[in-house]
Order: sequence, then structure tokens, then C-alpha cells
Amino acid sequence: MEHVDHILIVDDDREIRELVGNYLKKNGLRTTVVADGRQMRTFLESTPVDLIVLDIMMPGDDGLALCREIRAGKHKATPVLMLTARNDETDRIIGLEMGADDYLVKPFAARELLARINAVLRRTRMLPPNLVVSESGRMLAFGRWRLDTSARHLLDEDGTMVALSGAEYRLLRVFLDHPQRVLNRDQLLNLTQGRDADLFDRSIDLLVSRLRQRLLDDAREPAYIKTVRSEGYVFSLPVEVLGEPS
Repeated sequence: MEHVDHILIVDDDREIRELVGNYLKKNGLRTTVVADGRQMRTFLESTPVDLIVLDIMMPGDDGLALCREIRAGKHKATPVLMLTARNDETDRIIGLEMGADDYLVKPFAARELLARINAVLRRTRMLPPNLVVSESGRMLAFGRWRLDTSARHLLDEDGTMVALSGAEYRLLRVFLDHPQRVLNRDQLLNLTQGRDADLFDRSIDLLVSRLRQRLLDDAREPAYIKTVRSEGYVFSLPVEVLGEPS
């Protein structure tokens, strides 16, 4: 049987979640709608989903807290698309810092939401478009770290696994497949998120900051990801392909 993507919509506004749910159903997706974090947790205990649409402004646990909870739990690999109630850069920045894969500002067209959902699902299931990469299923070594590209695990020198969000993995993979080459923000945004850069879009800078934290890389004197003024970023270390992961 062909897989039908299952979308969980978490929004306290009944009209919005029903309109969105019905629109996505008409366009070939399975949908479940819930009103808050408690209902979300209950549903996810028994049913896996392919993507979560998560409103930021909700009573009780807001969307930011729920996104952080998702990223820390057993559903950490599930893509999250956040809805913001206003065109506030702070909300978008914090949402991305919490691990959201994309965001959309209310009010929005249902057609745009569907397009964003499909784009996020594509990005989570394949390597970024227009990217020349090494063979999949390899172990890539750099500095004190190894990346298992099959399991998508980052491992330190002791073999301890460090969890990566989907966006962090995609950004690291881009850097590892283009080591010692300057990549500007537009290129990185397109390769990791599949969309053109907005003049005020800081998502790549935030992702780089988060990835540096995962790699224990000092932002003031980074050893791995260096900032090239007025140009972008460069992964400064060589990358070795070790072969098939054990």
C-alpha cells in the first residue's frame, strides 16, 4: 500500500485547525488535529506522524516549549513547521533555535502551507537538491568527530552519540561534502532548506551557531566552521571517508 503522509496539526484555534486539516485532506494527506500540548503528547504516544504543524501562541505550553520537548524526546527526528501569529523575527529566530524546520506567518494561504509541508518532507527524505555528495552510507571523519551518514549519527572520539536535528544534519552534510570551500548564506539556505534567502533571514546563522554548539566549537575562535567576513562560512578541516559504518 502506498504511504500517505500523516500531518499532526496543533493549534488552539478550532477554525484554523479544521480549515487546515480539511484542506490538507483534500490534497491527499492524512491529518489529525489537536488543540494543545496535552492532546499532542497523548496522540504521539500511540501514533507516529510524518510532520507536525505547531502554532506558537497557545495557552499552557506554547509552541516553542513543545518544539523543544519534541526535539528532546523520541520523536526528535519528526519535522516541525511552526506557525507564528505575527511577522515577528524574534518568534522565527527562537523557533529555529528550538529546532523547527520551517515557519509560516499567520494569516497564510492554505496553498502556501501545503507547499511548505511538501518541501520540508522532501528535504527530510533526501539529500539537499543540487548537491554533489559522497556516497551515502559512509562514515565521515573530521577532527575529533565522525558522522555516520546512514544512521545520521554524530559520534565523538569516545563513540558517544550527539543528537542532531534534521536541519543540523543537512547543514553539517553540506559542509562535509564541500570542505575548505567558502559557501555564502544564499547557497547554504538553498541547499539545506530549498528556498531562496530573504534579506533578513537569519536561519542559516542560527543553524551554524547551533551546529557549532554540537561540535563544541568556540564561536570566537572556531576550529571547524569559520566565518568569512562579507562572504559566508567555510568548513576549515579536511574530511576523510572511512568506509561503511560498523
